[in-house]
Amino acid sequence: QAELGKPLRNCYTLPGLDFSYGLYIERADGGVPEAIGHWNTIKPRTNLAQNMPRDFITMNRGALKAGYTTAREFNLYYKAKDIRRKEDEYSRFKRSPPHVPADRTYGVPARPSTPLFDILQHKYKELWMEQQRARTAALRLEKTKVKMKVRDTRTTLLRKNPVPPKEESFWHLPRLEKV
Repeated sequence: QAELGKPLRNCYTLPGLDFSYGLYIERADGGVPEAIGHWNTIKPRTNLAQNMPRDFITMNRGALKAGYTTAREFNLYYKAKDIRRKEDEYSRFKRSPPHVPADRTYGVPARPSTPLFDILQHKYKELWMEQQRARTAALRLEKTKVKMKVRDTRTTLLRKNPVPPKEESFWHLPRLEKV
């Protein structure tokens, strides 16, 4: 039954003061002093024996020496003589170490320092202004070249190259034209 004037409680009661949340580990739970005083690091795993891939070159050579020719005989030979590659042979760095020049440095090259004297003198602004002036001068020169180029009209063409005058022909009677 709910208490008078209060809603019905539907939650759990909290455990007592002696209850500790989480796991209690006897051997390593020494509290704060042990956590500060010891470096309990994870022990490095011993590298388990890696199952190396099969050495098919050696096995094929052995099967040919034994006189096998068919695929079934080769498979039986593989099962009988399972030759694995050696670890040194499998490592590509041991087979052919990478060729690195003597003066090679690894990592990102350091950025060149900003020349503070040039910044204080506003040298970059001056260079930019010179570039802009040169650009505007080139644009102006290009515009003037375009303005000077005028298209020739029929009148100017006729002035330069006048049409040759027609030679006068004598008048003939129309009936004698066909003759």
